[in-house]
Amino acid sequence: MVDVVILLDYWPSMFGVRTRIALEEKNIKFDYREQDLCNKSALLLEMNPVHKKIPVLIHNGKPVCESLIQVEYIDETWPMEYPLLPSDPYQRAHARFWGDFIDKMLPGLGKLMWGAKSVEQESGKKEFIDMLKTVEFELGDKTYFGGETFGYVDIALIGFYGWFDAFEKYGNFSIEAECPTIIAWAKRCVKRDSVAKSLPDSEKVIELIPELKKKKRVE
Repeated sequence: MVDVVILLDYWPSMFGVRTRIALEEKNIKFDYREQDLCNKSALLLEMNPVHKKIPVLIHNGKPVCESLIQVEYIDETWPMEYPLLPSDPYQRAHARFWGDFIDKMLPGLGKLMWGAKSVEQESGKKEFIDMLKTVEFELGDKTYFGGETFGYVDIALIGFYGWFDAFEKYGNFSIEAECPTIIAWAKRCVKRDSVAKSLPDSEKVIELIPELKKKKRVE
């Protein structure tokens, strides 16, 4: 049976990037379907009736939601290709912990990017930088979070990289000055074809921000 893989996604999504990279690392052919989040498709609503959000991975007609769950699913479904999670149970649990920690940076980023007041934005910036420094400490002097092997935790974090310039512009700070090791790591990641072809153009992300801010004010 030939696998039919569909990805419902939105081009600047830092979460969709994770799923795209995982599929590319596994050399899985997939049908990418761009979604209009202001006019959600019937397929998106059918495949993710609970959250009604992207990304949604559809494998042979069955939906898998949430980006990090999708990365694990891809790794388990196509195990013979490049492994994304360690085989050792403890190391797998350790990787999942850091994937979850990275997702917990989102509230700070939400205040930084969409906060209505400067005090809220400054609070979000501090929260984000503090958490990113914690992640940087975990990386240490390793090539990737898994050592010499690009994998799950790298995929969890690198999706944010396409937004780094926007974070800096709207937060008025330098991520490289705060976390130089993270930037060096990100530049190594971008040398991988899977990452380079999956990340959104940072300039286009910056151009999109005013439109997104208007939509949030309407909401």
